[in-house]
Amino acid sequence: MIQNIIKGINGYSGAFALISKLKLWKYFFIPIIISVIVAITIGFSAYGLSDNVGNYIAKIWFWDWGKDTFTSFSTIISFIIIFAIGLIFFKHIIMALSAPFMGPVSEKIETHLTGVTNHNHRKTSFEEQLWRGIKINFRNLTRELLITVPILLLKFIPVVNIFSAILLLLIQGYYAGFGNMDYTLERHFNFKESVNFVRRNRGLAIGNGLVFIMLLIIPVIGVVLVLPLSVTAGSITTIKQIKTENQKLLQ
Repeated sequence: MIQNIIKGINGYSGAFALISKLKLWKYFFIPIIISVIVAITIGFSAYGLSDNVGNYIAKIWFWDWGKDTFTSFSTIISFIIIFAIGLIFFKHIIMALSAPFMGPVSEKIETHLTGVTNHNHRKTSFEEQLWRGIKINFRNLTRELLITVPILLLKFIPVVNIFSAILLLLIQGYYAGFGNMDYTLERHFNFKESVNFVRRNRGLAIGNGLVFIMLLIIPVIGVVLVLPLSVTAGSITTIKQIKTENQKLLQ
């Protein structure tokens, strides 16, 4: 697992240079616009809702002493919870809507890495790629929310909230990496086969997704670069892993 996480992270090495070499930036223009719009919408929503949710939670504190402190604490925790949930929606929305644009990027990277120009892959249209992206990200969104909400509630428990933060980061990373890998998997496998592939290689998904989350922390630049770099890195590691698994089957 740890070795695969490292491989997933290492996929980012040289990703920027590869994008420039293959002249892929034009494919990211619309997805970047989508990312910026969604990020601004979620950011303002999180900021606006945190005070309201914080004040609502603070009502459970019936005593006058420590009221202001508990209210401030509730507001901070509320912002973290709303931001975390917003981040979940952000990544799945942009990955779903960007699927038809990221498929060609992944395919060009595969041609470059393998040297094979005439691939015997599944052929899908723009609409089919979009539907695939929506389907798989809706599946991941619902599952991630079911796992994340209980973890977020643990943040109200001192000490335990430290471990819940680490677990939350791993979960966020896994599903982010899942989406980035699927742009390549879409050509090779059907829906169920792709899910099984990621489960077998969850370390690769986590490694890719961890950097995805770290990039988003960088103001402005992170939102712009997160898709180009993470999709390129995800394509590189996924293509290599598919090749490795195919070779094992032939042995």
